[in-house]
Amino acid sequence: MITERTQRWRERRCRWIPNATEIDPRQLAVDVIDTRKQAAPFVKAHHYAASMPVARLSVGLFANGPAGRSELVGVCVFSHPVNNASIPKNAGLSDPRSACDLGRLVLLEGTGGNAETFLLARAFRLLRREKPEILSVISYADPVRRVDAQGRVFMPGHIGGVYAVMGSQYTGRSSPRTELIMPDGRPISSRAISKIRNAECGQRYAMDGLIRAGARDPRFGEDRADWLAELERVGFLKRRRHPGCHGYLYALTKAARLAARKVPNLPYPVLDRRAVEGDVTALPLLARAA
Repeated sequence: MITERTQRWRERRCRWIPNATEIDPRQLAVDVIDTRKQAAPFVKAHHYAASMPVARLSVGLFANGPAGRSELVGVCVFSHPVNNASIPKNAGLSDPRSACDLGRLVLLEGTGGNAETFLLARAFRLLRREKPEILSVISYADPVRRVDAQGRVFMPGHIGGVYAVMGSQYTGRSSPRTELIMPDGRPISSRAISKIRNAECGQRYAMDGLIRAGARDPRFGEDRADWLAELERVGFLKRRRHPGCHGYLYALTKAARLAARKVPNLPYPVLDRRAVEGDVTALPLLARAA
């Protein structure tokens, strides 16, 4: 059931907290953290995708813990775009180094209802300080519900409400695509599939992710494309059409705001509270009537 409560995460399962809860800024701090030692373990443990993008900067949200020790309760990862073509398309900038993705945003359920904006506002300032070449941040919201093999919803789908609250520019949907879904409901990225098929750098990591999810090991000398094809034939991987994620743009400088005039600036999408599966984006009234 989709509600107006705020989404949080723990151990790759979505949790909910009431909107009425509020953070105490005196109990929180935001700072740059080590990607490999701090951000990656946290994201893999709690984000529904259980994976870490290629990071350009990682920022942590800390809360006062027992005995006065700081406890990591949230992580924001600014990452390299999967495709450099998204930079001119979604930010209007020509230099691929001048923008990044908000690759991961994960907060535990112990933080208050407005902790996302608290973290993101300070993370943007740290990003400008540490990576001044980055002028814009692109973020995506996946509106498709994710269900595991037991039929439990572990990611209910979202339309990017927190991005809208922070005044980002809605640029529309990314291109529709066909996903390969593992038995636990998680999709395997097209980039990971490409690495495996073409024996590119990083293929072993991508293959290990499938094997950990229950796929058999490839046989000695077996062509990797044949291995993937068999995983589909036996039903381990299933194809599903995805309508595209919602794209948002944060222009962090005056130059970035001028460049953003080249890309669409559309009304924010609306959540369909009646949706129980698939895309949770409300259709336009005319499309609904049709």
